[in-house]
Amino acid sequence: MTKRTFVYGAVILLTANFLNRVLGFIYQYLIMTHIGGEAFGLFNMVFPMYMLALVFTTAGIPLAVSKMISEAMSLNNTVRAQSIFRTALVFLTGSGAVISLLLFLVSPYLAERLFPDPRVLRLFLICTPAIFVVSISSAFRGYFQGMQNMLPTAISQICEQLVRVSVGFMTAYTLLPRGIEWAAAGLALGMLAGEIVGLCVIILQYMLQKRKKPSQVNEAEHALQTMRELFHLAYPVTIGRLFSTGLSSLDAMLIPQRLQVAGYTAREATTLFGQLGGAAFTLLNFPSVFTFALATSLVPAISEAAARKQMQIVKLRSAQAIRMTIFIGVPSLIILFFFADPFSAFFKSKNTSNVLRLLALGGIFSYLQQTSTGILQGLGKVQLPVLNSIIAAGIRIPILFTLTASPLWGLKGTALAYVCGYFISSSLNLAAIVRYTGMPVNLREFLLQPLIGGIGMMLTFRLVHPFFAFHPLAFFPEIILGAGVYFVIIFLNGGINRDDLRRIPWLGKFLPR
Repeated sequence: MTKRTFVYGAVILLTANFLNRVLGFIYQYLIMTHIGGEAFGLFNMVFPMYMLALVFTTAGIPLAVSKMISEAMSLNNTVRAQSIFRTALVFLTGSGAVISLLLFLVSPYLAERLFPDPRVLRLFLICTPAIFVVSISSAFRGYFQGMQNMLPTAISQICEQLVRVSVGFMTAYTLLPRGIEWAAAGLALGMLAGEIVGLCVIILQYMLQKRKKPSQVNEAEHALQTMRELFHLAYPVTIGRLFSTGLSSLDAMLIPQRLQVAGYTAREATTLFGQLGGAAFTLLNFPSVFTFALATSLVPAISEAAARKQMQIVKLRSAQAIRMTIFIGVPSLIILFFFADPFSAFFKSKNTSNVLRLLALGGIFSYLQQTSTGILQGLGKVQLPVLNSIIAAGIRIPILFTLTASPLWGLKGTALAYVCGYFISSSLNLAAIVRYTGMPVNLREFLLQPLIGGIGMMLTFRLVHPFFAFHPLAFFPEIILGAGVYFVIIFLNGGINRDDLRRIPWLGKFLPR
C-alpha cells in the first residue's frame, strides 16, 4: 500500500469539505432567502445543545481512536488497531443509545427552562435520534483517520451533506405554511436523514475494504485496558469540547437575550441571531474547510512522527501546516472584507455586513486556532488547547455580555468579542507549539510573503471594481482575478514553490521535476 502523507489526507478531506461547504453555502442561501432568518435562529438555538449532548456521548473517543490506531500501525501492529476500534465501537454504541434516550425524556423540561422560546421543543425531539447515529459513525471515522485513509470519511460526509441539504430544504419549505417552528423542524429532520445516510455509507466502506493479515502476530489487548488508554487520551479533549459546546449553548441563549436588552423585540432578536449564524459565520467559516482538513490530518500524522521520535518531521509538518493556513486565510478574509455588502445582501442579511467586516479582521486567528489545536493534539498536548480556550473565554464572554446589550454595538459587539477570543486562543496555541517542538517562527514566510500578496490583491480590487459595478453578481469575476494576482505574487516571492505544488495529489504528478 502506498504510504499516505498528511498532505495527501488533508487534500482528500479538503476536496470533500470544499464540496460540503459549497453545498452548505447553497443550503444557507436557500434557507435565508426562502425560509427566513427566524427559522434558522430557532434551529441555531437548539443545535449547540445537541452538540453538547454529542460530546457527552462520544467523550473525545474518536480522536483518541485515531491517535492510538496511527501509533499501532506505525509499529505494524494490525491486531491492536482492530482491537482498539472494536472496543471503541461498542462503547460509543452504548453511550449513544443511553444519552439519546435520556435527552428525549428531558427535552420538554430543557425547552421550557433553558430557552425563552417554547417552539424549540419539536426540534429537540427530532435531534435526539441523531446523537445515537453520529456516535456510531464517529467510531468508524476515527478508525479510518487513524489508518490515515481519509477517503471513506470524505465520501460519507459528501453523501451526508447531499441528503441533509435536499431533505432539509424541501421539508422546511413544505412545512413553512404551518408555521416557523415547523419549518425549523424540517431543518432538523434533514440533519437526521443526512446522519443516517452518512453512517450507512461509511459502514458499507468498512465492510468492503480488503482485510489484510497482520505482518506480525500480537496479542489483542484486553478491552478494559484499551478503554483506560482511550479515556486517558480522550478526557482532556472531552473537557475542551464540553467547554466549547457549552459556550456555544451559552451564546445561543445569551446573544438573543442581550439583543433584547439593546432594544430589539424577541422575534427581531431571534432573526438577527439567525442572520449572524446563517450569513456572517457561514461566510467566515467557509475558508475553514481547509484548516479543518489540515487539523484532522495532522493528528495521526504528527502522532506517528512523534511516536518514532522524528522531531524534525514534526517541526516541518507543523510549520508547513501553519504556513498553508495563513496563505489560504489571508486572501479569503480580504475577499470577505471587501465584498461584505454584496455577500450579506446575497443572504438577505444586509444588517450583518459591518458584522462580517469585523469578523474578517480577526478571522485569520480563527483558522490558526483550528490548525494549531490539531498540531497540539497530535503531540499529545490535548489539555493545552482546552486551557487556552478557557483563558480566551474568560475575556470574550464579558465583552460579549456588555457590548451586545449596547444599542450602539449590538451584533458588532458580539463580533468584536469573538475576534478577541480567536486572537488570544490562537496566540497561546502557537506559543505552546514553539515551546514544545522548537519550530522556528519564520516571519518572512508566515507574515511578509502573504502580506505582500494580500496588498496586491486589495489593489487589484480597488482598480477593477468600478468596471464590475454594472451587476450585483459581477463581483465573482473580480474575486477570481484578485485571487489569481495573489497566488502569482506569492509564487514569485517564494511563498509557494514547486515542491509545495508537487505535494498536492493528482496535480503534483503532472509537474516536472
